Amino acid sequence: MKLPGVSGCNLCVFLLSTLVLCLAYLLHHLENSDPGPLPISSMSQDINNLREMYKTLNKSCFILGASGETGKVLLKEIVESKLFAKVTLIGRRKLTFEDPSYENVVQEIVDFEKLDEYAAAFQGHDVGFCCLGTTRAKAGVEGFIRVDHDYVLKSAQLAKAGRCTHFNLESSKGADKDSSILYTKIKGQVEAEIEELDFDRYSIFRPGVLMCDREESRPMEWMTRKLLIPVAYMFPTAITTPMSVLVKAIMNNVVLPADKKMELFHNKHIHELSKLGETKAK
Repeated sequence: MKLPGVSGCNLCVFLLSTLVLCLAYLLHHLENSDPGPLPISSMSQDINNLREMYKTLNKSCFILGASGETGKVLLKEIVESKLFAKVTLIGRRKLTFEDPSYENVVQEIVDFEKLDEYAAAFQGHDVGFCCLGTTRAKAGVEGFIRVDHDYVLKSAQLAKAGRCTHFNLESSKGADKDSSILYTKIKGQVEAEIEELDFDRYSIFRPGVLMCDREESRPMEWMTRKLLIPVAYMFPTAITTPMSVLVKAIMNNVVLPADKKMELFHNKHIHELSKLGETKAK
């Protein structure tokens, strides 16, 4: 259809401008939609003092998915911060580290298809970080469900039995157990099922599209992230989350006192939580 008095070129410009304006409006809405207050007891406390106090507790932690993009960055931050007296990686293969600061990291090799046989690996940790995950494109529907639901839930069950008191789950923006979209539905289901385990403290993080350079070649993801760079610049909390922001948020939250057993951090919360130390320093 051609509008009266409008050339083909002008029509294209008009349609493109309309599309850009619609996208800008949508991103602005997402940026400014209110997910509710940050679910922590106080943002005024000195995060650095809390970290130092936390160290004196000599807590231990485990990380699931330390070979993944989030897990690698989280492990690096945990090792450098010296927040935990003992750090254990639970995974399907042994990781190698050249940096001597990793020499005291314990590694437990497990078969995720037979996790019940490796219950001992989950014993004696105060805090658990779960960064396990794959994609439907990489593992297929059954593989995706097995990793993102079955492995995650069984690991949480074993952690609970092993007396873990604080379980941290990396989930995803839009997670909803009633969703018609497989990815967000599975993420929502495992969130809800882990909540039923009744950890003393359960923290769920729902980041947006993670902005990082993957070592694994995923051309479509690489292209998507490149296209999202200007979006992340203009609307930082709308649909994207830099990896460093997610990890800072997780680490800051660990040392903060919690008023609730279950804490749900949406993308906007994650961005706010990551800035606690910076806010205090200003």
